[in-house]
Amino acid sequence: SFPHSCSTLGRKIATLCDSFTSKSLKEHICPPLMHMLIFVNFFKAPFLVDLKKPELKIPHTVNFYIKVEPGVILGIWHTVPSCRGEDAKGKGRSWYEAALCDGNPIIVYLHGSAQHRAASHRLKLVKVLSNGGFHVLSVDYRGFGDSTGTPTEDGLTADAVCVYEWTKARSGTTPVCLWGHSLGTGVATNAAKVLEEKGSSVHGFLYALLQGIFPTLDMNLHLLSVRFLEGICSPNLQINHIILKCLYSLSSTHYRN
Repeated sequence: SFPHSCSTLGRKIATLCDSFTSKSLKEHICPPLMHMLIFVNFFKAPFLVDLKKPELKIPHTVNFYIKVEPGVILGIWHTVPSCRGEDAKGKGRSWYEAALCDGNPIIVYLHGSAQHRAASHRLKLVKVLSNGGFHVLSVDYRGFGDSTGTPTEDGLTADAVCVYEWTKARSGTTPVCLWGHSLGTGVATNAAKVLEEKGSSVHGFLYALLQGIFPTLDMNLHLLSVRFLEGICSPNLQINHIILKCLYSLSSTHYRN
């Protein structure tokens, strides 16, 4: 009846009010505010970019999606090494996927907060790595770019683990490296820890703390590789010498130029 419905609605409203007033204003505001400040995923610049058409922003690149769990689908750009650029012309996703086992090292690029995989500073890095002979998988975490879901620390870790395992299943003996920048350094660390606990072989990971300053990118790549060679990685990780050699060669070339 109508009176009964009104009574039920009144009780629900009273319960919600009690729940709200039982917490301080700080408890209501701070968690979502901190969430926004950490991930900044609401800032989806650059705007008006069709993430399904990466060829408009960067050559020899294909867009695809991976389902991590129900409700979470990640958008990813796969850029092949520039030495394979001619081979990639006119090819579709299946060709790119098969190319992962061509022996050229693979980097899973875990970017920082805000924006998405088409951000100009991220594309600059991808081009440098592609020119150095690397496959690069540029991942948009859940809630970033056109990826679905809501970002959380555990969620971003699950995203990185899923992409790594997906890549390893298709790369054969080709080494796969996690590259974390800014927010992505924490994601890479957590993912490497989870993968080690699962018994997976992580070939290495980099903390690209200096990578964002592009006027001195060449020097930064050099320093990063030297620090990587000195053992900045977790001692429990398997360090693949192909990754080390390629990174050092890449950074040294750019440093000299």
